[in-house]
Formats: sequence, C-alpha cells, structure tokens
Amino acid sequence: DNSPTLKHWSEELKAEFPLLSDFMRKASASYGVLIPERGIANRTTFVIDTEGIIQHIDEGSAAIDITGAATACSRVRKKE
Repeated sequence: DNSPTLKHWSEELKAEFPLLSDFMRKASASYGVLIPERGIANRTTFVIDTEGIIQHIDEGSAAIDITGAATACSRVRKKE
C-alpha cells in the first residue's frame, strides 16, 4: 500500500509498530510474497526482531487480523 493508506491504517488500528510501504514492490519481491503476474503482493505480516531476524509470518487472511502479529510481537519483546 502507499504511505497515506498505511498512515490511515496505522492510526485506525493504533499500531505500535512500523508498517512498510512497498509501492515499488521491491520488498515484497525480496521477501518472496510478490505475485508478479498480478503486480501485487500476497497480504503478509512479518514480525522482525531488533536483530533483523523474522520471528513470525502471517499470510493471506491471517495477515488481515493483527491478533497473531500482536501476540508474536509480545513474545519477541519478552525475549529481548
């Protein structure tokens, strides 16, 4: 999504974590979630720790509900 859309969602969800705007689709290609023939990414949430290591992934409909990612964020914070 573009930055204004993400800003809206971040405010509406009261997100306490950054959301990535990938308008040029470089990150989605790098993370293997780009669907090139459609020019879109599979809806995906990555929880990345302070060392840059992916700790949790939600894809598809699971990525729309932030419960799984929020729980994973809490677990990561407790480990750090």
